[in-house]
This record gives sequence, structure tokens and C-alpha cells, in this order.
Amino acid sequence: MSTSANPVIDGRRARGATSRRAVMAVAVDLASVDGLEGLSIGTLAARSGMSKGGVVALFGSKEQLQLATIEAAIEVFREHVIEPALARSGGIARLRALTGSWLEYSRSRVFAGGCFFAAASAELGSRPGPARDAIATAMRDWQGFVRRTVDRALDRGELPVGTDPAQLAFEITSLLDGANDLSILLGSDEPYRRARTAIDRLLA
Repeated sequence: MSTSANPVIDGRRARGATSRRAVMAVAVDLASVDGLEGLSIGTLAARSGMSKGGVVALFGSKEQLQLATIEAAIEVFREHVIEPALARSGGIARLRALTGSWLEYSRSRVFAGGCFFAAASAELGSRPGPARDAIATAMRDWQGFVRRTVDRALDRGELPVGTDPAQLAFEITSLLDGANDLSILLGSDEPYRRARTAIDRLLA
């Protein structure tokens, strides 16, 4: 059996991957504003310039589309929030970078509707199903990462002895979420400045 690449098949795969990325970029923005339940194959087709059949061929069903959208949002979040923090080697320095990159991710509207996961959590929190489960897993992962970053700073002696890592992580993420929600509601950047001040006070 030949192991050489088939240029026709490879070309189709490359075009399919490109189409999927382009559609997902539209999907995550739509879902951040209209919600995952408001994300339909028809609307996505119209906004992305693809046919309904083309979108169905990529995702199959609305549920699969929702799950793919969540996965795409996780990748964007990792790029804009997690990776900049991981580039910092310290404990408290990484924690400051993490909170700073999160505030900028929300403030700059990487997703049109602000933080994708804050919107999805509010929308799906009381609706059982695979999409809710995927959002819950993503939020647990995020909370866990913040907690581990706090632990790192504590282990390095950069936070006061006796600091409760779980409590500090909760307070930090609550401030971030609150800034996101108020900024969207009021159309103002002031909540981000106030959140930054409050977080700096917590880490002082």
C-alpha cells in the first residue's frame, strides 16, 4: 500500500479545516451575544456566507455545533488569557499577569458579548445537557488554574502565611466576573479599573 499523500484528499481536508475555523470565529461571537441556545445553523450559515448544507456537513446537529463552539471559545480563551500568564515564571507575577490578561480579554471584547463563559454560565446554569456540562467543566478548569496560581505564589512566600488559596481564588474570579458584567451593562471601562484596584489590594 502506498504511503504517499493524496493531494486531492489533503486539499479537501485543508479547505474543510479553513472553513471550520472561519465558521467557528463567527459562531463564538454570535453565541457570546445571542447565547448558545440562540445559535442556529440557519443564522450561522447566513452570517458566515455558507449554505445550511455546508454548516450541517461541518457540525451535523445544533448540539454538536454548540459543543464545537464551546471548544473554539476555550482555545481563544487559552490564547488570550492562559498563555500570557504561563509566560511569567514567578508566582505573584504570574497571578498579576493572569488577572491582567483576563481583564484585557474582556475589555477589548475578544468575544463581541464580553466573556463568553460568563454569558454561557448565566444562560445554561439551570439547563441540564451536554452544553451545560461542557461549560461547567471549562469553568472548573479555569477556577482550578487560578487556585493553582495562588498556590504557586503562596509556596514561594509571595503571599502572607495563612492565606486561604480557595478563598483568594474565589474573590479574584468574582471581581473579574463582576467587572465583565457591569462593563457590558453600563458600556463603561470603569469596572475594569476598579477590579484591577481591588485585585491589587488583595495581592498587596
